[in-house]
Amino acid sequence: MRALLQRVSRASVKVDGKTVGAIDTGILALIGIANGDAEDDADWLCKKITQARIFDDDCGVMNLSLIDIGGDVLAVSQFTLYASTKKGNRPSYIAAARPDFAKPFFDAFVAQLARALNRPVPTGVFGAEMKVVLCNDGPVTLWLDSKIKE
Repeated sequence: MRALLQRVSRASVKVDGKTVGAIDTGILALIGIANGDAEDDADWLCKKITQARIFDDDCGVMNLSLIDIGGDVLAVSQFTLYASTKKGNRPSYIAAARPDFAKPFFDAFVAQLARALNRPVPTGVFGAEMKVVLCNDGPVTLWLDSKIKE
């Protein structure tokens, strides 16, 4: 699994002009699922998203996690995180999981995040053309890959 995390003061996602998910302070998580992803990938990523200390404490030091601040996550499926640009100018998405695997995996991951945060996690609409709007706070942006674990 891959995730692009952006610390936000607000974020929303629209489908066909209608807002389907929105948060205030928290993390916009763009989530990519690959062929071969498994439960341990989801476990690792869920822990990183909810426990990464990327929010400022009273001294202005990034010392607090999403759980510490009571922040929210807006999770948006993003198969293009698995784009390969090795050959030519047109990206290949062959490493991204097919929708019949990726959608239930993404849904289970979102449910796992919701359990970890003890509240619902808003999302986009899997496979839809979405418009994501955010106010990146900091800016703070992290790239996570469950196979690399850096």
